[in-house]
Amino acid sequence: MKILRISCVLGGFLSLVLSVSAQTTFTTLYSFNDLEGYQPISGLVQATNGDLYGTAPNGGANNGFGTVFKITPSGTFTTVYTFCQQSTCLDGYEPYQESLIQATNGDLYGTTNGGGAGGGGTVFKITPGGTLTTLTSFDFTDGGGPDGGVIQGTDGNFYGTTFDGGANGQGTVFKMTPGGTLTTLYNFCNLTNCTDGANPWATLVQATNGNFYGTTSNGGTRGDGTVFKITPSGTLTTLYSFEGVGVDGGNPHAALIQGRDGNLYGTTYGGGTGTVFKITPSGTFTTLHTFSGTDGEEPQAALVQATNGNFYGTTEGGGASFDGTVFEITPTGTLTTLYNFCSQSGCTDGTYPFGALVQDTNGILYGTTYRGGANDAGTVFRLSVGLGLFVETQPTSGRVGAAVKILGTDLTGATSVSFNGSAATFTVVSESEITTTVPTGATTGTVDVTIPSRMLKSNIKFRVTP
Repeated sequence: MKILRISCVLGGFLSLVLSVSAQTTFTTLYSFNDLEGYQPISGLVQATNGDLYGTAPNGGANNGFGTVFKITPSGTFTTVYTFCQQSTCLDGYEPYQESLIQATNGDLYGTTNGGGAGGGGTVFKITPGGTLTTLTSFDFTDGGGPDGGVIQGTDGNFYGTTFDGGANGQGTVFKMTPGGTLTTLYNFCNLTNCTDGANPWATLVQATNGNFYGTTSNGGTRGDGTVFKITPSGTLTTLYSFEGVGVDGGNPHAALIQGRDGNLYGTTYGGGTGTVFKITPSGTFTTLHTFSGTDGEEPQAALVQATNGNFYGTTEGGGASFDGTVFEITPTGTLTTLYNFCSQSGCTDGTYPFGALVQDTNGILYGTTYRGGANDAGTVFRLSVGLGLFVETQPTSGRVGAAVKILGTDLTGATSVSFNGSAATFTVVSESEITTTVPTGATTGTVDVTIPSRMLKSNIKFRVTP
């Protein structure tokens, strides 16, 4: 039986708790309005201060060009930055689909779809307190309209894609130094009929083999998009071309993630109602699930692999009310719908979740919806699926002696830190952050932190590099 409890409504704040099952509890944490930004389509990122950060492409105090916001795990909301504060929006506007990242220096990095000195969007960094710096501006000759975000490579540089622009007008892969120097690594549609792909929509992922992997929403041998591999120096290999309706899906909009088994997992938006797939780093492709509409349709967002080994994601549409879903899927393809949006009168729980979920170190999943909520401007929600506390490391690999930040919950009073059994010296910075270094003798494996009540393990193995 579903039990609804509305605990408070105060201005834009709405806390709504829905018990879906014995272990699954849905909560609407916040409802957006015009002045704070609205219609968020990006996911969230947990920073080392314990707060969650995201972007909204619309709204804000400066003529509605988008915002950066933060929200605590319990729902306290703050607008951190409003775009278009400079003449002709030199600081950019419309931060789009993919999530921010927190780099090793503690700053957050992201992209805007438009604005900047060249009019083609920007890459920016912003401190957790809200000081923004525009690092590079696209002018379409070097790419334009980045829909995806950036990632920080193991070399310390940032890598990303632009949807259009570049030598052939069909998008690029780029590298950017921490200081903002931009290098175009690849121009899509270099081959006849764009068989190498066109219009990359999503953020890249760097696999454990050092190469980057991504998707294009168009192009390929059949025109329905591709999965590609690109080396840090810019050599691109098309691994797979989608076939479209009734076969394997098509037009992927979301980033890939590398699972703990080493395979890459992703979603397709088109080719019917959308799919979930996996692909090996060498290109062997498997469709894990084809959405039917009743269990969701048209997933826009990347998956997240939670600490139980299963993947969690959202569909923009479909489900019981045709307003989107949250789902769980096993690595072998068994899908369970966990939540159907617009389950409440007036859709106060939100509709159309575009962005990816994030698993907070408190074990709970957090996400956003594009519409719905108290003001029909979107929401931030959380979904508890009964998973416990864990820690994660920034970065996820490094040599002996390398500095590492450990992000967690309730870390005050930690008594030990170890890398796959090798004890490390450490400093507790706050209840959400520990600083340490990779100890001598460390090997690849989980990072363990002992706190007074229990031992916490990292969500993925820390890879010790030569």
